[in-house]
Amino acid sequence: MISVYVDLAIGLVLAFLLLSLLVSGINEAFVRLLGIRSKFLWAYLRDTLDGGSSEGTSWIPSKIADIFARLPFSRKDPRPVHSPDPSPAVVAPVPVDPADPDAGATTAAGQGAPQVDMTERLYRRLQEIDHPKGARTTISDIPPERFSGAVMELVSAEDGGVDGLLAKLEAIGSPLAGHLKGVWESAQRDLGAFRQGVESWFDGEMRRLSGLYRRYVKWVLFALGATLTLLLGMDALEYGKTLLRDNAYRAAVAAIAGGGQEALAGLRETCAPGAGSSAGAATGAPAPVDPYACVTESFSSPALVKIFDHSIVSVTLPPDGGDPSFNWNGAVWWDRLTTPGHWPGYALTSIALLFGAPFWWDVLRRLTGLRNRA
Repeated sequence: MISVYVDLAIGLVLAFLLLSLLVSGINEAFVRLLGIRSKFLWAYLRDTLDGGSSEGTSWIPSKIADIFARLPFSRKDPRPVHSPDPSPAVVAPVPVDPADPDAGATTAAGQGAPQVDMTERLYRRLQEIDHPKGARTTISDIPPERFSGAVMELVSAEDGGVDGLLAKLEAIGSPLAGHLKGVWESAQRDLGAFRQGVESWFDGEMRRLSGLYRRYVKWVLFALGATLTLLLGMDALEYGKTLLRDNAYRAAVAAIAGGGQEALAGLRETCAPGAGSSAGAATGAPAPVDPYACVTESFSSPALVKIFDHSIVSVTLPPDGGDPSFNWNGAVWWDRLTTPGHWPGYALTSIALLFGAPFWWDVLRRLTGLRNRA
């Protein structure tokens, strides 16, 4: 009896794993196609280095709907323009109008700030790690040590060193000035400690940004998982019953093969004339059924293969190894979708897919005793 429940658990976990992989694959395809990770990173950098967009608003909006409406499809791409050339050998100092001695005071109110694209200047120090895949940069991850190195290159271009860079960042109204000033004071004005502090600060910011990205992506994965569940008609509760029936049928066939005639009644019911016979369904009359063919067909169509039988478009693989055939199941699928009895199973499947493929792979590995190779 224990083995029956183990088989049920493995079957459900394997189904959730396959569906989770499909959801992750679809999500990853859209993310790579639209460059969402890269846009998310550079939207954060523009907020941190330049203080948001020209309208004074953040590049990363607070609402989830705005996140995935503006970042993938907005005409204002936060990423710098891709450059195939290496970084300039000479780092130019941050330009500030010397005729305005109170530039820092005017920018404190958000007015009169010189227009300096600090995000573009940072990209010029990082463009060696870029890949030419379009008009915009595809950098979606900046190592903290590389960022701190870029900041030190900007420091080396200023006459006053770190103090000179901080003064100019304050003059142009860059939010980065406050972050670097705190790191500079904490390092007690030591350049080596300052670089390590910048590296640690940026590493923490990237972890925070990654957590924020994952939190937003969970909603997208839930939407994809729910949509896929409905399109496939994947009722987890019904699928569990199918697994149990499949296990019971195979146990009955094994019992008959071993001489147990008491299980013959269940087999006769499953392979009764007209039960699942396409010929009988077409003519309206029961067709003779070869029991050996029935058993062979049942064994070759386990519950896992039937997981996509209720989708809006089903795929049939012929037994002779020919080309697969696609069948439109719109009417049957809609009738199944609007049946309230299937809704709890749909909800259970959608929630299960939220855990992701790594979670279900780990559960499957524990159930089957598989171990990762060292």
